[in-house]
Amino acid sequence: MKLLNYALALLLLSSPLQAADLPRALAVPGGIAILPLAPADGPAPSAHFNDKPVMVREADGWWRAVIGLPLTTQPGMQRLRLGGGEGELSFEVSDKQYAEQHITLSNKRYVTPEKMDMEHIRRDQARSRAAFRLWREDSPEQTRFLLPVEGIMSGPFGKRRFFNGQPRKPHSGLDIAAPEGTPVKAPTGGRIVETGDYFFNGKTVFIDHGQGLVSMLCHLSRIDVEVGDVIERGQVVAAVGKTGRVTGAHLHWSVSLNDARVDPALFLAEESLALLAGN
Repeated sequence: MKLLNYALALLLLSSPLQAADLPRALAVPGGIAILPLAPADGPAPSAHFNDKPVMVREADGWWRAVIGLPLTTQPGMQRLRLGGGEGELSFEVSDKQYAEQHITLSNKRYVTPEKMDMEHIRRDQARSRAAFRLWREDSPEQTRFLLPVEGIMSGPFGKRRFFNGQPRKPHSGLDIAAPEGTPVKAPTGGRIVETGDYFFNGKTVFIDHGQGLVSMLCHLSRIDVEVGDVIERGQVVAAVGKTGRVTGAHLHWSVSLNDARVDPALFLAEESLALLAGN
């Protein structure tokens, strides 16, 4: 699918009655479901999906659950468990078939890692899991994000990937091609909760935006922040690079919502989607 068509498809498939500060609702694997819970004149309710707390945000006079749907979510009816013994809400997830992507790598260790690499990878995985599972009650500053880097989308979310012909996990983020050294900005405010040099992801930064919403920025050439830093929307946190498993300079941007990797494009305004498509 051409990049322009990808951006248009996101707009057409998303809910036309979307509150300005919420991400676009697209209830598919790797997407977002948004459900009204209660009028906003009372306290915010709580909810869980897959036994994990879910973001609850006020929009248009209602408290709304903003639910991240893992790529492994089965199409059909799903249930959101309400807090305080209030029962459950059912909602439907539609099927979505993602395209395939075949990548050739000259460094075979990025396809079949060696024993010492696996030790590094296991440490990386443990650190990533801990960052993605963080929960902070503070609500995100905004859930309509800035583009973290100026560039063209080179790899949409969700593609089923094959490295040197071998199947691997689907693409859990969005790739933005840009020259090495291009500033990378925080898509919205938050706290730096993890940084490091990862085997596959290269130099990486994790930003906790609040209520289970986390950004991961990968393949960086440098990192300009430290763990514990509180950062503002649009603040430069790093620079584009080509560290880790890459074929060229770009930013890999993952967004996690209630520990589910979802399409970052759903958090972007129409103007940002147009920029990604090269318009």
